Amino acid sequence: QVQLVESGGGLVQAGGSLRLSCAASRLTVANYAMGWFRQAPGKERDFVAAINWRGGSTNYADSVKGRFTISRDNGKNTVYLQMNSLKPEDTAVYYCAADLSRILRSYPPIAATYYDYWGQGTQVTVSS
Repeated sequence: QVQLVESGGGLVQAGGSLRLSCAASRLTVANYAMGWFRQAPGKERDFVAAINWRGGSTNYADSVKGRFTISRDNGKNTVYLQMNSLKPEDTAVYYCAADLSRILRSYPPIAATYYDYWGQGTQVTVSS
């Protein structure tokens, strides 16, 4: 079965950087839209960033635009989320997700309901 495994979370001071990784098994990340979402305790799961298949167009939440970058390494079959200038409000569990529909859209979807497979999540805590 498809598996997505996140890693790279941890504790970092405000203004610092962190890179999250999402390693995929039995799924080629270059062939599917891939997304990152985050969820704080008691809150809804929110969209963070996504990258499309084929053309590789990207979408970012307004709150992270200019600070976060989503990318993929096809050779390693891994999707990354580079997070710079971290703020305390970025604190959450971060999840990697894959959209298996292979519907060719201009940009990857931002709604969680479009994604079919999810990783276990990795905790990111930003201290002030």
